[in-house]
Amino acid sequence: MDWKHSTEPVEGRNDEYTLIRDAEDPRLGMYDKPLPCFGCGIGWFSLLLGFVFPFMWYYATILYFRSYYHRDPRERAGLAASAIAAMICTIAVIITIAVLIF
Repeated sequence: MDWKHSTEPVEGRNDEYTLIRDAEDPRLGMYDKPLPCFGCGIGWFSLLLGFVFPFMWYYATILYFRSYYHRDPRERAGLAASAIAAMICTIAVIITIAVLIF
């Protein structure tokens, strides 16, 4: 039997690792790369940095509404959390201004 043309991935090679690729989903190895911004993603990084610089929440909200998470679905939760933080911040500012004026 010719070992070079074998259709079985582990036939005769028990001591080596075989890279498995999925023909139906070529993005299988896409999630092996770490996320940007120290590994926590743009959304979560924006959420944390937003407590010091609140405009980062609005930046992440824009990314969320422009569907940035289609590039990497792992970003979706962090971007949504930043959008919620931006909404809460906006409501708090509106209430504060309304109390001060009236």
